Amino acid sequence: MPSEPIALTPGLTAAVAGTVTEATTASGVGSGDVAVLATPEVAALAERAAVRAVAGRVPAGQTSVGTSISVEHLAPTPIGATVRATARLESVDGRRLTFSFAVTDPAGEVARGTHGRVIVDRARFEASAAERIPPG
Repeated sequence: MPSEPIALTPGLTAAVAGTVTEATTASGVGSGDVAVLATPEVAALAERAAVRAVAGRVPAGQTSVGTSISVEHLAPTPIGATVRATARLESVDGRRLTFSFAVTDPAGEVARGTHGRVIVDRARFEASAAERIPPG
């Protein structure tokens, strides 16, 4: 595996969008009992945006996996509203990637934070998971 990811430079950005549904609310995912966008769903949106930012730029046979996330969930978003997460690659340190992200809805900023990922060999990573806890 190369010591530095190829074609990954700070400044890469990507965005993803989605609509808040009952399934993505705090009551729907079990992270609370209110019918607004759940914090775990905010984190998932941020991860999807980060994955999209590096899509097609990771060497063949490799992928990025999440290692950390820090979320400030600032405002509630009701069912039916569209949310948009934008991730920006802030730094590349060998295989380690650090992103900033922001999530917005039609009324403004909903959440912000940072997200860490690391580049891994896909086959080796999946094999190590299977060795840790064999299937079945």
